Amino acid sequence: MAAGVWAEARYNYAYWDAVRANWDSAFAATVTYAGERSPPTDVQFFRRLRRWGALLNDGQLEILPPVAIAGRMARPPLVLRSIERRPFIIDYASNDEMRVARPERLAEIVAVQGIPAADWIRDSVMPEVSAGTELSRWERAVVRMLEGERGTALHLLLRLPGGAERGASVTRSVPLTARWPLENPALEVDTLPDGAIWIRVNSFADPNVPALFNRVLGDAPREGPRHRGLILDLRETVWTAAGRETAYALLTGLIERPLLTSSRRTPRYRPAQSDVDWLSTPPDTIWPPPRRERIPYTGPVAVLTSARTAGPAEDFLVAFRGGNRGTIIGAASAGSTGQTAVFPLLSGWQLRVTVTRDASPDGKEFVRTGIVPDIPMEVRADDVLAGRDAALDRARAYLAEIARR
Repeated sequence: MAAGVWAEARYNYAYWDAVRANWDSAFAATVTYAGERSPPTDVQFFRRLRRWGALLNDGQLEILPPVAIAGRMARPPLVLRSIERRPFIIDYASNDEMRVARPERLAEIVAVQGIPAADWIRDSVMPEVSAGTELSRWERAVVRMLEGERGTALHLLLRLPGGAERGASVTRSVPLTARWPLENPALEVDTLPDGAIWIRVNSFADPNVPALFNRVLGDAPREGPRHRGLILDLRETVWTAAGRETAYALLTGLIERPLLTSSRRTPRYRPAQSDVDWLSTPPDTIWPPPRRERIPYTGPVAVLTSARTAGPAEDFLVAFRGGNRGTIIGAASAGSTGQTAVFPLLSGWQLRVTVTRDASPDGKEFVRTGIVPDIPMEVRADDVLAGRDAALDRARAYLAEIARR
């Protein structure tokens, strides 16, 4: 198993220059761990493989165990977010357990099993999290900080929004193989009081997203005192293996002239060569729709991003920025895009790894930094606790500035 991970990663991973750890030494340690006198359980071995895989710093890496093993890993039905590197409860499923635990929304997790939350995340969670940037790694670690063996209990110390502290017991009850009970719709829409259209794209995996998007824009006013432009919110756009074409199709509804996509290079293994040989693919072109089919939206656009903005959403950002279509506001994206491939291993295990190096049309790579916004905005705990969305407010101000010109 470990040998299969080693071989497929060695031959196919596209970012070996970003690996700082001794991959071969870690491979030997993993094999030794698996062969100890008291061999690890399947779940323990899975977590060890994730720890080893995280050394690649690949934001799209997945160690995929057989369903029987993955189903033994679970987490409580809590939505967690990192705010100033502190874990907060954003939402929870209203089931019987949560009604007893009463995990108040916007409560901060101060400790887990009596261990300070920052230490728990740094020591127990982050080593198993693979990511393209350090900020993204921390964000993902907070989301996964309560994962573990299904059915096991956790005691949390919470600091409530008013400042009081209390304990709460929760169970790892939602298997990683089950549908998440708090999954958001792929696309959500609101019209704000100032007339701005606020569209939140939570996933590009749904091929119906462009049609829904175009329907919203088709019904929206294009001019007049009530119209302030479009805010496209990609802060919670989850990573998916598929969805690039969906993202590009959505972008066609915003352009009147062609845009270029990312370029990419793929490593090719040749036994006779010591250096990596690359197969390069130039950017594709995103074309606007024929006007007889649809009139694109040409008003001002602001796009909101976060360290959770990943995968197809980053492909969207590359073309959006390259075409000077609007302004990007928020935090740098996750740096987790590029073509992936899934390689079968022994006994039903699989490995997903990034096999291309993507770059902007001008050749600048962005995976290790994420896509840096035009207007950086940090999320502050005080703002969140007060019900303020600073990035959204900045986007509204930007659109108002455009309207006054």
